[in-house]
Amino acid sequence: MSTIARRPSMVELSQRILDMAKTGVYRESVFEALKPVATKKQIREAIAHAKKFGLHSVASLRDEELGTYYEVDLVKLRSIEHTISTSVPASQSTDLTKQTTDAIVTIRLMLTAAKGAAIALTIIGFAYLLTGKQQASFGLFSSAASAAGLWMLQKAFAKKVDGQS
Repeated sequence: MSTIARRPSMVELSQRILDMAKTGVYRESVFEALKPVATKKQIREAIAHAKKFGLHSVASLRDEELGTYYEVDLVKLRSIEHTISTSVPASQSTDLTKQTTDAIVTIRLMLTAAKGAAIALTIIGFAYLLTGKQQASFGLFSSAASAAGLWMLQKAFAKKVDGQS
């Protein structure tokens, strides 16, 4: 029977790397040690995250086969160690950028839909007015006014999001 193991988070990987680097560790050794629980990309991101907490390379100890040699600045690590668990990995900032971009695109689509609905309802309202259906045209004009109001409200929010106050 196989057991399914939980993959460690970026913060947990960074903590493991920092623990290994307290005595000094080569990059390839980090990859070998963490290979069963994380991908190379995740390990690289964890190394970049760990650099915020005192991980640094020692150029004079670089090895052709083992790569970069890492050590930890223990003074820096101890001074900010309590913030490791609450830190946000750098890779999440790209997610935030994507989310913001997606939100702006969605707002623009909503603007287009509200504007199109207002125009379409106005045109249909005039068509009903010309055919003598005043009650239906009044309902369509009211709906068009609501859609136009929604469009203006969304446009005001879009200006704030885009920073065009």
